[in-house]
Amino acid sequence: MTKAPNPNGKSIRRGSVDDHTEPRFLVVGQIAKPHGVRGDVRVVPYTELPERFRWLDEIYVGEKEPYSVKIEDVRFHKTWVLLKLAGYDDRDAAAKLRGKLLQIREDQAIPLEENEYFLYQLEGMTVATDEGTLLGELVRVIETGANNVFVVQGQFGEILLPDTAEVVCDIDFDKSCITVHLLPGLLST
Repeated sequence: MTKAPNPNGKSIRRGSVDDHTEPRFLVVGQIAKPHGVRGDVRVVPYTELPERFRWLDEIYVGEKEPYSVKIEDVRFHKTWVLLKLAGYDDRDAAAKLRGKLLQIREDQAIPLEENEYFLYQLEGMTVATDEGTLLGELVRVIETGANNVFVVQGQFGEILLPDTAEVVCDIDFDKSCITVHLLPGLLST
């Protein structure tokens, strides 16, 4: 999760995006490659708390139609989470998981604190400038290494807005509206 200010001066933390309907899943990692010969896999964690993998008995593998797999063992090596998943008992079996997303059900997520939310909750919100110009609807959030990017579709076409404190002024869930400050070059008319 990343933090961004809100108008009350408190920070807001944001979680991962997903594309699923009910039940909703949250991405917590991605399998990079096999590790060793016994079926372990190296996982790139997409969570600020990689130790959360120790709290899970199962994990959902895949993006579009995730399926449940029991977790047999969890270890840590450098920046990797090493997982042993049930049914994947050798390197060849583990290799078939390369690139797969690892997800949890939303109800398994760490409880959000006040002013925290998941990025998927922003999708569909109206986006307007701090000067009152309606830009359109937030249709997608792209997660990048530096900061997230809000994809807004509206009367000006597609606009890409960085999710930074300089640009995002306010997120009002009650009004389903995001207020942004446009820096030079963000809107080409």
